[in-house]
Amino acid sequence: MSSIALALHGGAGTIARHLLTADAEIQYRQALRDALTAGYDLLRQGASALDAVEHTVVQLENCPLFNAGRGAVFTHEGHHEMDASVMVGHTRLAGAVTGVRAIQNPIRAARLVMEKSEHVLLAWPGAEEFARQQGLPMQPPEYFFTEHRYQQLQEALASGQVRLDHSEDAPLEEPKAVDEDPKKKMGTVGAVALDQHGHLAAATSTGGMTNKRYSRVGDSPLIGAGTWADDRTCAISCTGHGEFFIRAVVAHDIACLMEYRGLSLAEACRVVVHDKLAPVGGEGGLVAVDARGHIALPFNSEGMYRASISSASELFVGIYKDEQ
Repeated sequence: MSSIALALHGGAGTIARHLLTADAEIQYRQALRDALTAGYDLLRQGASALDAVEHTVVQLENCPLFNAGRGAVFTHEGHHEMDASVMVGHTRLAGAVTGVRAIQNPIRAARLVMEKSEHVLLAWPGAEEFARQQGLPMQPPEYFFTEHRYQQLQEALASGQVRLDHSEDAPLEEPKAVDEDPKKKMGTVGAVALDQHGHLAAATSTGGMTNKRYSRVGDSPLIGAGTWADDRTCAISCTGHGEFFIRAVVAHDIACLMEYRGLSLAEACRVVVHDKLAPVGGEGGLVAVDARGHIALPFNSEGMYRASISSASELFVGIYKDEQ
């Protein structure tokens, strides 16, 4: 069997051991393992990288532990605005949706934009109209309601401050957004894969930030910023302080360092995440796989929910910095 590989993330941010109960840690690790196994089983059966990353992200969107799909955070107005994107490496085609409110699995809508439209990015409400025409399942607001996300919104509204979902001390803009309980900072979910045919794919999905206003859009639905795939170099899915990832065009920058400077995947990721992002306050991380099946899981935050497996490496699930 040719080399295959899969890596995923469930968000990066202030994730320390003392902030997670033993039961909560078990739940997160099992959810990451289950999603990884579901996607990798497809790869082993000969499925495409695109099928694998979509299926993996659907598992994470369906899990209320993560800030995507069913576990999406609330906006200032008390609803949900979800973003997602996909990209395939052999054609470099991509699709994305932003601000959707009722689509059960936004990542599936992103794939349909890529395959069934002439566009790359569709925004609400048109994105939802398109998804309905394509027959995607829709859900009422109650489906996306989780009590801990609702309480995060109440705390945000009461304090009048808003901060990004990923960081305790990195305000976005005025009026500032509230920081939520650090142990619940999932931020974004995503996956990258290499299939038996040597093709790469990446997928990213998010519920955005608690108490966000003005239809704010982060890096997750933006090709080149939060998501990238090119068979010549790598596939990337990012999670973190979206405004910094947008300005740095993080995912594409890593691919460029590999293509134009000849850096390895690990070195290109290190340069971007630690040398470029960290000094200017860009907190977060990413998961990456290259055309040879090498995997990188770099982050500059206190933790990142992550998991990986390949034909050359055993299953790995990590949360904290000291886990390799």
